[in-house]
Amino acid sequence: MNRLALGLSRGIARVTESALGPYQTAVVRIGFAGTWLLFLLRELPHREELYGPDGPWSWDLAEQLIRGNGAFTALMWSSGRLWFEAVYALAILASALLALGWRTRTLSVLFMVGVLSLQNRSVFMGDGGDNVLHLMSVYLVFTRCGQVWSLDARRARRARAARARGERIADRAGPALWAVLGSVLAGVTLAGRLDGDRLIPAILWGVWLGQALWWLAGRRARTAQPRILLDVIANIVHNGALFVIMAEACLIYATAGWYKIQGSRWQDGTAVYYPLHLEYFSPWPALADLLSASGTMVLLVTYGTVLVQVAFPFTLFNRRVKNVLLAVMMTEHAVIAVVLGLPFFSLAMIAADAVFLPTSFLRRLGGWAARARARLVRRGGSGRTAPPGQRAEESSDHPHVGFTA
Repeated sequence: MNRLALGLSRGIARVTESALGPYQTAVVRIGFAGTWLLFLLRELPHREELYGPDGPWSWDLAEQLIRGNGAFTALMWSSGRLWFEAVYALAILASALLALGWRTRTLSVLFMVGVLSLQNRSVFMGDGGDNVLHLMSVYLVFTRCGQVWSLDARRARRARAARARGERIADRAGPALWAVLGSVLAGVTLAGRLDGDRLIPAILWGVWLGQALWWLAGRRARTAQPRILLDVIANIVHNGALFVIMAEACLIYATAGWYKIQGSRWQDGTAVYYPLHLEYFSPWPALADLLSASGTMVLLVTYGTVLVQVAFPFTLFNRRVKNVLLAVMMTEHAVIAVVLGLPFFSLAMIAADAVFLPTSFLRRLGGWAARARARLVRRGGSGRTAPPGQRAEESSDHPHVGFTA
């Protein structure tokens, strides 16, 4: 009984005292923001046909659908071309800044707004990767995804160094950003633009009010208890969202695998052959012919795909087996990106898989990136390298960073 109570207390302390998986959530943040950014930039010449006024899914059809399902999209606030261009530009900017980790709490919300606005405007333009991105953009709002590998983390390091020297750095950008976005949110709410959906307005107002409480607790509170309480709440929300992201990834693979088992083409081992010979999924016909020339290869890939997808959720209980299957699945998605011409679907799935990557590997990856950056800086003629205490692999950083404005 004492052991059970001790284990329970340790578990509660672990969940409340820190935001778990800082490197994993950073990779997920960079992965999904980078995927959406690349997609928006690639489709920049075709943006009006995909999501704008020149698309086959007209304004009237979109309005009828959204009136029925209550989905959120800022593009339906106005039918003007200028408004569409502004929303598309905001989506690009939010994706780039979130990938860099600048004001991750605010930018994660703007990133979600951009994703939902474009995808819900033209619901038939997406694929499986868009569905994953759609869900993850909402989950990211609840994570403290700027603890490492972000401009927020660098700002927190500098603030701690300044406090150690007895200096005080005033944060003017955060309150200004909070005030501007709060004014916009109030105006949109009073105009009745958020009446159709209930979840998204609750998230927007909740994050905005949470930012105010965080600032007040840090600047106006006479004791540290209010800040500690908010920090505990933020950790619980982060850890819960991280668990949901992991569960969502497992659910995607499990359902995909079990549905494949029920298909006759997957049962006889020929399912992989057919998409390789569809014109829409054959950017490299010669490569597709080469891969499908061997019946044994097609059989192994077909059965192997089903086996990996069904087995993956169960391998989470064994770290070594999980890491092997994780490498196999990421390799498979990379092959799909090239052979079937689905780069953004593959990037989205790889970003979702990254939540299971081991911390030791991610820290080494950060070290390699830091050394590569240092070499580039030296070649650029600056002659300066980052101090050892500021290396990327050591930037586990301030636990409050993910909740800054």
